[in-house]
Amino acid sequence: MTVREEQPTIVRHRLEMRWCTVILALTAIGLAVLLCIDVRPLSLITMAAVVLGALTMIFIGLRRYRPERPVPWYLLSASAVLFAVGTAIREVDGHALHPVDDLFTLAGYFGTGVAAALWLRPRQARPNYDLLLDSALIGLGALLASWTFLISPILQSHDTTANTVVAATYPVLDALLLTLVAHSMATATRSETSLRLLHVGLIAVLIGDFGYSLDAVGRAPVVHELLLVPLLVAYPIVGVAALHPTMASLGAPRHIHPHHSRQRASVIAVALIVASLIPVVGSSLDTLDRVVVSSLCALLLIGVLVRSERAIVRSARSERRAQYQADHDMLTGLLNRSALLRALNRNQEHWIEQPLCLLFIDLDGFKMVNDSYGHAVGDELIANAASRIRHIIRRDDVVARYGGDEFVVLATVDRQEAAMLAERLLGAFVRPFELSAGEIPITASVGLACGSPRSSDDTIYDLIRDADSAMYHAKEYSLGYAFHDDLRHGAEPRHNTADSGRRIWRPSGRSHNANGKSASTAV
Repeated sequence: MTVREEQPTIVRHRLEMRWCTVILALTAIGLAVLLCIDVRPLSLITMAAVVLGALTMIFIGLRRYRPERPVPWYLLSASAVLFAVGTAIREVDGHALHPVDDLFTLAGYFGTGVAAALWLRPRQARPNYDLLLDSALIGLGALLASWTFLISPILQSHDTTANTVVAATYPVLDALLLTLVAHSMATATRSETSLRLLHVGLIAVLIGDFGYSLDAVGRAPVVHELLLVPLLVAYPIVGVAALHPTMASLGAPRHIHPHHSRQRASVIAVALIVASLIPVVGSSLDTLDRVVVSSLCALLLIGVLVRSERAIVRSARSERRAQYQADHDMLTGLLNRSALLRALNRNQEHWIEQPLCLLFIDLDGFKMVNDSYGHAVGDELIANAASRIRHIIRRDDVVARYGGDEFVVLATVDRQEAAMLAERLLGAFVRPFELSAGEIPITASVGLACGSPRSSDDTIYDLIRDADSAMYHAKEYSLGYAFHDDLRHGAEPRHNTADSGRRIWRPSGRSHNANGKSASTAV
Protein backbone atom coordinates (compact mmCIF):
# COMPACT_ATOMS: atom_id res chain seq x y z
CA MET A 1 0.00 0.00 0.00
CA THR A 2 1.42 3.39 -1.01
CA VAL A 3 1.61 6.45 1.21
CA ARG A 4 -1.26 8.09 -0.68
CA GLU A 5 -3.43 5.01 -0.10
CA GLU A 6 -2.50 4.74 3.58
CA GLN A 7 -3.29 8.35 4.47
CA PRO A 8 -7.07 8.20 3.76
CA THR A 9 -7.25 4.96 5.73
CA ILE A 10 -5.51 6.53 8.73
CA VAL A 11 -7.79 9.57 8.56
CA ARG A 12 -10.86 7.33 8.38
CA HIS A 13 -9.72 5.31 11.40
CA ARG A 14 -9.09 8.46 13.41
CA LEU A 15 -12.54 9.76 12.52
CA GLU A 16 -14.10 6.46 13.58
CA MET A 17 -12.29 6.54 16.90
CA ARG A 18 -13.46 10.09 17.54
CA TRP A 19 -17.04 9.08 16.87
CA CYS A 20 -16.66 6.13 19.26
CA THR A 21 -15.26 8.45 21.93
CA VAL A 22 -18.22 10.76 21.47
CA ILE A 23 -20.63 7.82 21.73
CA LEU A 24 -19.04 6.60 24.96
CA ALA A 25 -19.09 10.09 26.42
CA LEU A 26 -22.76 10.56 25.56
CA THR A 27 -23.50 7.14 27.10
CA ALA A 28 -21.82 8.16 30.34
CA ILE A 29 -23.73 11.46 30.39
CA GLY A 30 -27.01 9.68 29.71
CA LEU A 31 -26.44 7.23 32.56
CA ALA A 32 -25.60 10.05 34.94
CA VAL A 33 -28.75 11.96 33.96
CA LEU A 34 -30.83 8.77 34.25
CA LEU A 35 -29.66 8.22 37.82
CA CYS A 36 -30.25 11.81 38.82
CA ILE A 37 -33.58 12.54 37.09
CA ASP A 38 -36.50 10.09 37.27
CA VAL A 39 -38.23 10.87 33.97
CA ARG A 40 -39.55 7.92 31.94
CA PRO A 41 -39.27 9.54 28.49
CA LEU A 42 -35.68 10.46 29.29
CA SER A 43 -34.98 6.80 30.11
CA LEU A 44 -36.32 5.71 26.75
CA ILE A 45 -34.32 8.37 24.89
CA THR A 46 -31.16 7.38 26.73
CA MET A 47 -31.71 3.70 25.95
CA ALA A 48 -32.34 4.42 22.27
CA ALA A 49 -29.16 6.52 22.05
CA VAL A 50 -27.05 3.87 23.83
CA VAL A 51 -28.35 1.04 21.64
CA LEU A 52 -27.81 3.10 18.48
CA GLY A 53 -24.25 3.91 19.60
CA ALA A 54 -23.48 0.25 20.30
CA LEU A 55 -24.84 -0.80 16.90
CA THR A 56 -22.72 1.88 15.23
CA MET A 57 -19.54 0.60 16.93
CA ILE A 58 -20.37 -2.99 15.96
CA PHE A 59 -20.89 -1.88 12.35
CA ILE A 60 -17.55 -0.04 12.37
CA GLY A 61 -15.77 -3.10 13.82
CA LEU A 62 -17.29 -5.44 11.24
CA ARG A 63 -16.37 -3.10 8.42
CA ARG A 64 -12.81 -2.57 9.63
CA TYR A 65 -11.72 -6.09 10.64
CA ARG A 66 -14.09 -8.26 8.54
CA PRO A 67 -14.10 -11.34 10.83
CA GLU A 68 -14.45 -14.81 9.35
CA ARG A 69 -17.43 -15.48 11.62
CA PRO A 70 -19.63 -12.34 11.54
CA VAL A 71 -22.91 -14.16 12.29
CA PRO A 72 -22.59 -13.89 16.12
CA TRP A 73 -22.14 -10.12 15.82
CA TYR A 74 -25.32 -9.87 13.76
CA LEU A 75 -27.15 -12.01 16.32
CA LEU A 76 -25.89 -9.83 19.16
CA SER A 77 -26.96 -6.68 17.31
CA ALA A 78 -30.44 -8.10 16.76
CA SER A 79 -30.59 -9.19 20.42
CA ALA A 80 -29.69 -5.67 21.55
CA VAL A 81 -32.61 -4.28 19.55
CA LEU A 82 -34.96 -6.95 20.92
CA PHE A 83 -33.85 -6.25 24.50
CA ALA A 84 -34.39 -2.52 23.96
CA VAL A 85 -37.85 -3.03 22.46
CA GLY A 86 -38.91 -5.33 25.30
CA THR A 87 -37.65 -2.88 27.92
CA ALA A 88 -39.30 0.05 26.14
CA ILE A 89 -42.67 -1.73 26.04
CA ARG A 90 -42.33 -2.53 29.73
CA GLU A 91 -41.46 1.07 30.53
CA VAL A 92 -44.28 2.61 28.49
CA ASP A 93 -47.24 0.33 29.17
CA GLY A 94 -46.17 -1.39 32.37
CA HIS A 95 -47.99 -4.72 32.45
CA ALA A 96 -50.59 -3.81 29.83
CA LEU A 97 -48.71 -5.72 27.13
CA HIS A 98 -47.05 -8.14 29.48
CA PRO A 99 -46.71 -11.20 27.19
CA VAL A 100 -45.39 -9.05 24.32
CA ASP A 101 -42.50 -7.50 26.21
CA ASP A 102 -41.48 -10.92 27.51
CA LEU A 103 -41.52 -12.34 23.99
CA PHE A 104 -39.13 -9.65 22.78
CA THR A 105 -36.89 -10.08 25.82
CA LEU A 106 -36.81 -13.88 25.57
CA ALA A 107 -36.03 -13.62 21.85
CA GLY A 108 -33.13 -11.34 22.78
CA TYR A 109 -31.95 -13.93 25.28
CA PHE A 110 -32.10 -16.62 22.61
CA GLY A 111 -30.01 -14.57 20.18
CA THR A 112 -27.49 -13.70 22.88
CA GLY A 113 -27.25 -17.34 23.94
CA VAL A 114 -26.59 -18.54 20.40
CA ALA A 115 -23.95 -15.85 19.87
CA ALA A 116 -22.33 -16.70 23.21
CA ALA A 117 -22.28 -20.40 22.33
CA LEU A 118 -20.55 -19.61 19.03
CA TRP A 119 -18.02 -17.31 20.71
CA LEU A 120 -17.39 -18.48 24.20
CA ARG A 121 -16.98 -22.23 23.99
CA PRO A 122 -13.36 -23.11 23.18
CA ARG A 123 -13.04 -24.90 19.85
CA GLN A 124 -10.65 -27.85 19.66
CA ALA A 125 -9.82 -30.53 17.11
CA ARG A 126 -11.29 -33.22 19.36
CA PRO A 127 -13.83 -32.98 22.19
CA ASN A 128 -12.48 -32.32 25.67
CA TYR A 129 -14.69 -34.24 28.08
CA ASP A 130 -13.11 -32.59 31.13
CA LEU A 131 -14.26 -29.20 29.82
CA LEU A 132 -17.78 -30.52 29.25
CA LEU A 133 -17.87 -32.00 32.75
CA ASP A 134 -16.66 -28.77 34.34
CA SER A 135 -19.25 -26.77 32.39
CA ALA A 136 -22.00 -29.12 33.58
CA LEU A 137 -20.87 -28.71 37.19
CA ILE A 138 -20.81 -24.92 36.87
CA GLY A 139 -24.29 -25.00 35.33
CA LEU A 140 -25.60 -27.23 38.13
CA GLY A 141 -24.23 -24.86 40.76
CA ALA A 142 -25.82 -21.85 39.07
CA LEU A 143 -29.12 -23.69 38.65
CA LEU A 144 -29.07 -24.75 42.30
CA ALA A 145 -28.67 -21.16 43.47
CA SER A 146 -31.31 -19.97 40.99
CA TRP A 147 -33.82 -22.54 42.20
CA THR A 148 -33.31 -21.70 45.85
CA PHE A 149 -33.40 -17.92 45.61
CA LEU A 150 -35.47 -17.22 42.47
CA ILE A 151 -37.31 -20.10 40.81
CA SER A 152 -38.89 -21.56 43.95
CA PRO A 153 -40.30 -18.20 45.15
CA ILE A 154 -41.65 -17.54 41.64
CA LEU A 155 -43.42 -20.92 41.53
CA GLN A 156 -44.93 -20.26 44.97
CA SER A 157 -46.36 -16.92 43.86
CA HIS A 158 -50.11 -16.76 43.22
CA ASP A 159 -49.96 -15.63 39.61
CA THR A 160 -51.32 -17.09 36.39
CA THR A 161 -49.65 -20.17 34.98
CA ALA A 162 -48.36 -18.36 31.89
CA ASN A 163 -46.83 -15.53 33.88
CA THR A 164 -45.28 -17.98 36.35
CA VAL A 165 -43.68 -20.06 33.58
CA VAL A 166 -42.32 -16.97 31.83
CA ALA A 167 -40.97 -15.53 35.06
CA ALA A 168 -39.30 -18.86 35.97
CA THR A 169 -37.73 -19.08 32.50
CA TYR A 170 -35.50 -16.06 33.11
CA PRO A 171 -33.45 -17.57 35.97
CA VAL A 172 -32.97 -20.79 33.97
CA LEU A 173 -31.68 -18.82 30.98
CA ASP A 174 -29.47 -16.79 33.31
CA ALA A 175 -27.99 -20.00 34.72
CA LEU A 176 -27.24 -21.31 31.22
CA LEU A 177 -25.68 -18.00 30.14
CA LEU A 178 -23.65 -17.85 33.34
CA THR A 179 -22.37 -21.35 32.60
CA LEU A 180 -21.13 -20.25 29.18
CA VAL A 181 -19.50 -17.11 30.57
CA ALA A 182 -17.79 -18.94 33.46
CA HIS A 183 -16.64 -21.67 31.09
CA SER A 184 -15.19 -19.13 28.68
CA MET A 185 -13.54 -17.06 31.42
CA ALA A 186 -11.73 -20.15 32.69
CA THR A 187 -10.36 -20.98 29.25
CA ALA A 188 -9.65 -17.55 27.73
CA THR A 189 -6.14 -16.13 27.42
CA ARG A 190 -5.03 -12.64 28.35
CA SER A 191 -4.47 -11.68 24.72
CA GLU A 192 -8.16 -12.14 23.84
CA THR A 193 -9.20 -8.61 24.83
CA SER A 194 -12.39 -8.57 22.79
CA LEU A 195 -13.53 -11.83 24.38
CA ARG A 196 -12.86 -10.49 27.88
CA LEU A 197 -14.86 -7.34 27.12
CA LEU A 198 -17.74 -9.55 26.02
CA HIS A 199 -17.47 -11.37 29.34
CA VAL A 200 -17.89 -8.07 31.16
CA GLY A 201 -20.83 -7.07 28.97
CA LEU A 202 -22.65 -10.37 29.47
CA ILE A 203 -22.02 -10.29 33.21
CA ALA A 204 -23.58 -6.82 33.27
CA VAL A 205 -26.65 -8.24 31.50
CA LEU A 206 -26.84 -11.05 34.06
CA ILE A 207 -26.56 -8.60 36.95
CA GLY A 208 -29.41 -6.50 35.54
CA ASP A 209 -31.62 -9.51 34.99
CA PHE A 210 -30.80 -10.83 38.46
CA GLY A 211 -32.00 -7.51 39.88
CA TYR A 212 -35.23 -7.78 37.89
CA SER A 213 -35.77 -11.32 39.22
CA LEU A 214 -35.17 -10.27 42.82
CA ASP A 215 -37.56 -7.37 42.38
CA ALA A 216 -40.14 -9.69 40.83
CA VAL A 217 -40.12 -12.12 43.76
CA GLY A 218 -40.01 -9.27 46.28
CA ARG A 219 -36.81 -10.43 47.98
CA ALA A 220 -34.89 -7.20 47.40
CA PRO A 221 -36.86 -4.30 45.92
CA VAL A 222 -34.52 -2.29 43.71
CA VAL A 223 -34.84 1.30 42.53
CA HIS A 224 -36.24 1.22 38.99
CA GLU A 225 -33.50 3.37 37.46
CA LEU A 226 -30.78 1.13 38.88
CA LEU A 227 -32.23 -1.87 37.06
CA LEU A 228 -31.58 -0.21 33.70
CA VAL A 229 -27.98 0.75 34.46
CA PRO A 230 -26.33 -2.71 33.99
CA LEU A 231 -28.12 -3.20 30.66
CA LEU A 232 -27.16 0.27 29.43
CA VAL A 233 -23.56 -0.34 30.50
CA ALA A 234 -23.45 -3.65 28.64
CA TYR A 235 -24.24 -2.05 25.27
CA PRO A 236 -21.18 0.24 25.01
CA ILE A 237 -18.91 -2.50 26.40
CA VAL A 238 -20.00 -4.83 23.60
CA GLY A 239 -19.43 -1.99 21.15
CA VAL A 240 -15.89 -1.46 22.41
CA ALA A 241 -15.30 -5.21 22.09
CA ALA A 242 -16.29 -4.96 18.44
CA LEU A 243 -13.70 -2.21 17.89
CA HIS A 244 -10.77 -4.24 19.23
CA PRO A 245 -8.64 -6.09 16.63
CA THR A 246 -9.04 -9.42 18.46
CA MET A 247 -12.74 -9.44 17.56
CA ALA A 248 -11.77 -10.99 14.21
CA SER A 249 -10.53 -14.17 15.91
CA LEU A 250 -13.56 -14.77 18.15
CA GLY A 251 -14.81 -18.34 17.81
CA ALA A 252 -11.58 -19.56 16.22
CA PRO A 253 -9.92 -22.75 17.58
CA ARG A 254 -7.68 -22.11 20.56
CA HIS A 255 -5.51 -24.22 22.82
CA ILE A 256 -6.66 -24.89 26.37
CA HIS A 257 -3.79 -24.69 28.81
CA PRO A 258 -3.55 -27.25 31.68
CA HIS A 259 -3.62 -24.57 34.38
CA HIS A 260 -7.08 -23.51 33.20
CA SER A 261 -8.40 -26.70 34.78
CA ARG A 262 -7.46 -25.27 38.17
CA GLN A 263 -9.36 -22.08 37.32
CA ARG A 264 -12.45 -24.09 36.51
CA ALA A 265 -11.99 -26.01 39.75
CA SER A 266 -12.14 -22.73 41.69
CA VAL A 267 -15.51 -21.95 40.10
CA ILE A 268 -16.74 -25.43 40.98
CA ALA A 269 -15.55 -24.89 44.56
CA VAL A 270 -17.79 -21.80 44.76
CA ALA A 271 -20.71 -23.93 43.53
CA LEU A 272 -20.02 -26.47 46.28
CA ILE A 273 -19.93 -23.72 48.91
CA VAL A 274 -23.31 -22.50 47.68
CA ALA A 275 -24.63 -26.06 47.87
CA SER A 276 -23.42 -26.38 51.46
CA LEU A 277 -25.33 -23.22 52.44
CA ILE A 278 -28.64 -24.39 50.95
CA PRO A 279 -29.79 -26.34 54.05
CA VAL A 280 -29.27 -23.21 56.18
CA VAL A 281 -30.73 -20.65 53.79
CA GLY A 282 -33.56 -22.86 52.58
CA SER A 283 -34.62 -24.36 55.91
CA SER A 284 -38.28 -23.54 55.15
CA LEU A 285 -38.34 -25.25 51.75
CA ASP A 286 -41.34 -27.44 50.97
CA THR A 287 -41.29 -31.00 49.65
CA LEU A 288 -40.84 -30.10 45.96
CA ASP A 289 -38.00 -27.73 46.79
CA ARG A 290 -36.24 -30.33 48.89
CA VAL A 291 -36.52 -32.95 46.13
CA VAL A 292 -35.13 -30.58 43.49
CA VAL A 293 -32.35 -29.24 45.73
CA SER A 294 -31.37 -32.74 46.87
CA SER A 295 -31.27 -33.98 43.28
CA LEU A 296 -29.13 -31.05 42.13
CA CYS A 297 -26.78 -31.47 45.09
CA ALA A 298 -26.45 -35.20 44.37
CA LEU A 299 -25.67 -34.55 40.71
CA LEU A 300 -23.16 -31.89 41.71
CA LEU A 301 -21.37 -34.20 44.14
CA ILE A 302 -21.37 -37.09 41.64
CA GLY A 303 -19.88 -34.79 39.04
CA VAL A 304 -17.18 -33.66 41.45
CA LEU A 305 -16.32 -37.29 42.24
CA VAL A 306 -16.11 -38.11 38.52
CA ARG A 307 -13.93 -35.05 37.96
CA SER A 308 -11.63 -36.08 40.81
CA GLU A 309 -11.35 -39.59 39.42
CA ARG A 310 -10.50 -38.27 35.96
CA ALA A 311 -7.92 -35.94 37.49
CA ILE A 312 -6.30 -38.87 39.29
CA VAL A 313 -6.23 -40.96 36.11
CA ARG A 314 -4.81 -38.03 34.13
CA SER A 315 -2.15 -37.43 36.79
CA ALA A 316 -1.16 -41.10 36.78
CA ARG A 317 -0.99 -41.09 32.99
CA SER A 318 1.21 -37.99 33.03
CA GLU A 319 3.45 -39.58 35.65
CA ARG A 320 3.83 -42.73 33.54
CA ARG A 321 4.58 -40.63 30.46
CA ALA A 322 7.20 -38.62 32.35
CA GLN A 323 8.76 -41.81 33.71
CA TYR A 324 8.83 -43.33 30.22
CA GLN A 325 10.50 -40.24 28.79
CA ALA A 326 13.04 -40.29 31.62
CA ASP A 327 13.94 -43.96 31.04
CA HIS A 328 13.76 -44.25 27.24
CA ASP A 329 15.54 -42.88 24.22
CA MET A 330 13.03 -40.89 22.17
CA LEU A 331 14.55 -41.79 18.79
CA THR A 332 14.59 -45.58 19.18
CA GLY A 333 12.18 -46.26 22.03
CA LEU A 334 14.89 -48.30 23.78
CA LEU A 335 16.05 -47.77 27.34
CA ASN A 336 18.57 -44.97 27.74
CA ARG A 337 21.89 -45.10 29.56
CA SER A 338 20.58 -44.07 32.98
CA ALA A 339 17.83 -46.73 32.88
CA LEU A 340 20.38 -49.36 31.83
CA LEU A 341 22.58 -48.54 34.79
CA ARG A 342 19.61 -49.13 37.11
CA ALA A 343 18.46 -52.33 35.38
CA LEU A 344 20.10 -54.79 37.80
CA ASN A 345 18.76 -53.00 40.88
CA ARG A 346 15.24 -52.59 39.49
CA ASN A 347 14.50 -56.27 38.90
CA GLN A 348 16.91 -58.09 41.15
CA GLU A 349 14.86 -61.29 41.38
CA HIS A 350 15.27 -61.75 37.60
CA TRP A 351 19.07 -61.43 37.65
CA ILE A 352 19.90 -63.13 40.94
CA GLU A 353 21.76 -66.46 40.67
CA GLN A 354 21.59 -66.35 36.86
CA PRO A 355 24.45 -66.31 34.37
CA LEU A 356 24.80 -62.79 33.09
CA CYS A 357 26.25 -61.50 29.85
CA LEU A 358 26.43 -57.99 28.43
CA LEU A 359 26.80 -57.38 24.68
CA PHE A 360 28.13 -53.99 23.55
CA ILE A 361 27.17 -53.28 19.91
CA ASP A 362 28.73 -50.56 17.79
CA LEU A 363 27.87 -49.76 14.16
CA ASP A 364 30.87 -49.79 11.80
CA GLY A 365 31.21 -46.82 9.47
CA PHE A 366 28.32 -44.90 11.01
CA LYS A 367 30.29 -41.64 11.11
CA MET A 368 30.91 -41.84 7.38
CA VAL A 369 27.18 -42.37 6.73
CA ASN A 370 26.30 -39.51 9.05
CA ASP A 371 28.80 -37.15 7.41
CA SER A 372 27.86 -38.17 3.87
CA TYR A 373 24.06 -38.12 4.08
CA GLY A 374 23.36 -35.88 7.08
CA HIS A 375 22.03 -36.35 10.58
CA ALA A 376 18.48 -37.08 9.41
CA VAL A 377 19.61 -40.17 7.52
CA GLY A 378 21.86 -41.05 10.46
CA ASP A 379 18.83 -40.96 12.76
CA GLU A 380 16.94 -43.21 10.34
CA LEU A 381 19.81 -45.68 10.43
CA ILE A 382 19.93 -45.66 14.25
CA ALA A 383 16.16 -46.22 14.49
CA ASN A 384 16.22 -49.09 11.96
CA ALA A 385 19.22 -50.70 13.66
CA ALA A 386 17.42 -50.52 17.01
CA SER A 387 14.37 -52.17 15.45
CA ARG A 388 16.45 -55.07 14.11
CA ILE A 389 18.17 -55.55 17.47
CA ARG A 390 14.83 -55.54 19.26
CA HIS A 391 13.52 -58.31 16.98
CA ILE A 392 16.54 -60.54 17.71
CA ILE A 393 16.69 -60.43 21.51
CA ARG A 394 14.39 -62.32 23.84
CA ARG A 395 11.50 -60.73 25.69
CA ASP A 396 13.25 -60.85 29.08
CA ASP A 397 16.50 -59.35 27.77
CA VAL A 398 17.28 -55.67 28.35
CA VAL A 399 18.30 -53.58 25.35
CA ALA A 400 19.37 -49.93 25.56
CA ARG A 401 20.85 -47.24 23.41
CA TYR A 402 24.03 -46.41 25.27
CA GLY A 403 24.83 -43.35 23.17
CA GLY A 404 25.33 -42.35 19.53
CA ASP A 405 25.55 -45.57 17.48
CA GLU A 406 26.21 -47.79 20.52
CA PHE A 407 23.71 -50.31 21.86
CA VAL A 408 23.83 -52.61 24.88
CA VAL A 409 22.03 -55.90 25.42
CA LEU A 410 21.90 -57.41 28.91
CA ALA A 411 20.82 -61.08 28.95
CA THR A 412 20.74 -64.01 31.36
CA VAL A 413 22.72 -66.41 29.15
CA ASP A 414 25.91 -68.39 29.50
CA ARG A 415 28.95 -68.04 27.26
CA GLN A 416 27.76 -70.40 24.54
CA GLU A 417 24.29 -68.83 24.38
CA ALA A 418 25.87 -65.39 24.34
CA ALA A 419 27.97 -66.37 21.31
CA MET A 420 24.84 -67.59 19.52
CA LEU A 421 23.06 -64.31 20.39
CA ALA A 422 25.99 -62.31 19.00
CA GLU A 423 25.85 -64.39 15.81
CA ARG A 424 22.17 -63.59 15.38
CA LEU A 425 22.72 -59.89 16.07
CA LEU A 426 25.49 -59.68 13.49
CA GLY A 427 23.32 -61.62 11.05
CA ALA A 428 20.66 -58.93 11.40
CA PHE A 429 23.07 -56.46 9.79
CA VAL A 430 23.84 -58.57 6.71
CA ARG A 431 20.87 -57.12 4.82
CA PRO A 432 21.40 -53.47 3.75
CA PHE A 433 19.22 -50.75 5.27
CA GLU A 434 16.63 -49.15 3.01
CA LEU A 435 16.68 -45.47 4.00
CA SER A 436 15.45 -42.27 2.43
CA ALA A 437 18.91 -41.69 0.93
CA GLY A 438 18.94 -45.12 -0.70
CA GLU A 439 20.07 -48.63 0.15
CA ILE A 440 22.97 -48.42 2.62
CA PRO A 441 24.83 -51.49 3.94
CA ILE A 442 26.22 -51.25 7.44
CA THR A 443 27.98 -53.76 9.70
CA ALA A 444 28.50 -53.99 13.44
CA SER A 445 31.06 -55.06 16.02
CA VAL A 446 30.06 -56.73 19.27
CA GLY A 447 31.96 -57.02 22.51
CA LEU A 448 30.84 -59.53 25.16
CA ALA A 449 31.48 -59.59 28.90
CA CYS A 450 30.05 -62.44 30.97
CA GLY A 451 30.07 -63.12 34.66
CA SER A 452 27.99 -64.30 37.59
CA PRO A 453 25.74 -61.76 39.30
CA ARG A 454 27.21 -59.91 42.25
CA SER A 455 25.64 -57.72 44.90
CA SER A 456 27.99 -54.76 44.48
CA ASP A 457 26.72 -51.63 42.68
CA ASP A 458 29.61 -51.54 40.25
CA THR A 459 28.63 -54.83 38.52
CA ILE A 460 26.95 -53.13 35.55
CA TYR A 461 29.81 -50.65 35.22
CA ASP A 462 32.35 -53.49 35.15
CA LEU A 463 30.41 -55.38 32.49
CA ILE A 464 30.04 -52.27 30.31
CA ARG A 465 33.73 -51.44 30.63
CA ASP A 466 34.80 -54.99 29.77
CA ALA A 467 32.33 -55.37 26.87
CA ASP A 468 33.36 -51.98 25.48
CA SER A 469 37.00 -53.05 25.50
CA ALA A 470 36.12 -56.32 23.75
CA MET A 471 34.10 -54.42 21.14
CA TYR A 472 37.09 -52.22 20.26
CA HIS A 473 39.21 -55.34 20.02
CA ALA A 474 36.72 -56.91 17.58
CA LYS A 475 36.57 -53.70 15.55
CA GLU A 476 40.40 -53.35 15.47
CA TYR A 477 40.96 -56.89 14.18
CA SER A 478 37.92 -56.80 11.84
CA LEU A 479 36.14 -59.46 13.88
CA GLY A 480 32.41 -59.75 14.20
CA TYR A 481 32.48 -60.22 17.97
CA ALA A 482 34.92 -61.00 20.77
CA PHE A 483 34.76 -62.02 24.45
CA HIS A 484 36.58 -59.94 27.04
CA ASP A 485 37.81 -63.13 28.71
CA ASP A 486 39.85 -63.94 25.59
CA LEU A 487 41.49 -60.51 25.76
CA ARG A 488 42.29 -61.01 29.44
CA HIS A 489 43.81 -64.45 28.77
CA GLY A 490 45.88 -63.11 25.89
CA ALA A 491 44.32 -65.29 23.18
CA GLU A 492 45.17 -64.49 19.54
CA PRO A 493 42.39 -63.54 17.18
CA ARG A 494 41.05 -66.49 15.23
CA HIS A 495 38.13 -67.02 12.92
CA ASN A 496 36.99 -70.43 14.15
CA THR A 497 33.65 -69.73 15.72
CA ALA A 498 33.35 -73.05 17.53
CA ASP A 499 36.72 -72.58 19.28
CA SER A 500 36.95 -68.92 20.12
CA GLY A 501 33.54 -67.32 19.64
CA ARG A 502 34.90 -64.87 17.02
CA ARG A 503 33.69 -64.54 13.46
CA ILE A 504 34.23 -62.10 10.61
CA TRP A 505 30.99 -60.50 9.32
CA ARG A 506 31.84 -58.42 6.27
CA PRO A 507 29.40 -59.01 3.41
CA SER A 508 30.89 -58.30 0.02
CA GLY A 509 29.29 -55.86 -2.38
CA ARG A 510 29.17 -52.18 -3.09
CA SER A 511 26.89 -49.59 -1.54
CA HIS A 512 24.77 -47.13 -3.44
CA ASN A 513 24.51 -43.52 -2.52
CA ALA A 514 21.49 -41.31 -2.87
CA ASN A 515 22.24 -40.55 -6.53
CA GLY A 516 22.40 -44.21 -7.47
CA LYS A 517 26.20 -44.22 -7.90
CA SER A 518 28.17 -47.08 -6.40
CA ALA A 519 30.73 -46.54 -3.64
CA SER A 520 33.01 -48.83 -1.69
CA THR A 521 31.66 -50.21 1.55
CA ALA A 522 33.11 -48.39 4.57
CA VAL A 523 34.54 -50.57 7.32
